[in-house]
Amino acid sequence: MTGKLIIFAAPSGSGKTTIVKHLLDLGLNLSFSISATTRAKRDNEIDGVDYFFLTKEAFQAKVKENAFLEWEEVYEGTYYGTLKTEVDKELAQGKNILFDIDVKGALNIKKIYGNQALALFVKPPSIEILEERLRIRNTESEETFKTRIGKAAFELNFEDQFDITIINENIEEAREEARLIIENFISA
Repeated sequence: MTGKLIIFAAPSGSGKTTIVKHLLDLGLNLSFSISATTRAKRDNEIDGVDYFFLTKEAFQAKVKENAFLEWEEVYEGTYYGTLKTEVDKELAQGKNILFDIDVKGALNIKKIYGNQALALFVKPPSIEILEERLRIRNTESEETFKTRIGKAAFELNFEDQFDITIINENIEEAREEARLIIENFISA
């Protein structure tokens, strides 16, 4: 039996990671797709659990090997990608794979897997609320903050290319909406 792919993408600070973590705790036969990245590891993150943290050189070597299903330079000098071997292994075991990735990567995976994949876009009620959430998170410098807001405005333009949009005004409601969508997709 082959599993299905559930792809979440959103501007940084929209709540997608919170929703994804909640879904993983529900026992829905979901396996988390761990992305590879060149960004610095945050204090609370574990290599091989949250991300595969690679040097820029190691990441670029994997690009040359065609080891990624998708990859993107999300921010200047910072790369993210999905390793083919990880996805193939999980699908072969009949697991449903949950992705928490950038917008372009999500659309690339959807294009490859078609109806076997469901692409969900999580968005904040407004760009102002997104700015507020990022400030509260307090994980980046002012320069990085401005870059993330600019990228968010760009990413919002891709919403109509996704199968479903979840507006995260209230995190509990957004998590419940996501759960229902995923249960329906998996059982179909």
